[in-house]
Amino acid sequence: MAFDIPSLIQGYAQGYFLMADETGDLGWYTSRHRAIIPLDDRFRYPTSLRRVLNQERFSIAINRDFKGVIAGCANRESTWISTQLKEIYWSLYKAGWAYSFETWQDDELAGGILGIVIGGAFIGESMFYRIPEGSKVALVKLVEQLRSRGFILFDAQMNNPHLARFGAQTISEQNYQSLLQQALQRTCSLD
Repeated sequence: MAFDIPSLIQGYAQGYFLMADETGDLGWYTSRHRAIIPLDDRFRYPTSLRRVLNQERFSIAINRDFKGVIAGCANRESTWISTQLKEIYWSLYKAGWAYSFETWQDDELAGGILGIVIGGAFIGESMFYRIPEGSKVALVKLVEQLRSRGFILFDAQMNNPHLARFGAQTISEQNYQSLLQQALQRTCSLD
């Protein structure tokens, strides 16, 4: 399986994503039901989070601590982010494809979202927090950033109750591919 940059981008551009299994072996995956974060008025967040946002406790940064975000995302009891996948994300970052969208509280990394940007698609790989609300604020601010930059697709890959609270929706593979193809026609930048 080739993991050079063009092959990686081609895989993501076709709707696949990388994951390591329990043994650390990497493989390409897809899903018949794909989770997306809507970039329109279907995106929502809890009222309690509005208060946190209004307090402006967190500042936002892009790629200030990319490796710190990878480490935070991988720091779980059971993770699909293997050592090899960390190296792949680092290579994609150095080549200008991977990004970390971060929240900071003073000089401490509070949370972040790791993703791949191709055209007008942000392919969310993982998120984490070290300070409560850090990843939630990152998600809200990332959606605002994607909207303002003309992105069409925020791919969350797989839905969960946490993402559903923000309006994440599961769509068919056919609808996902249609959105992805539209997004690939755009030229967008996260920063």
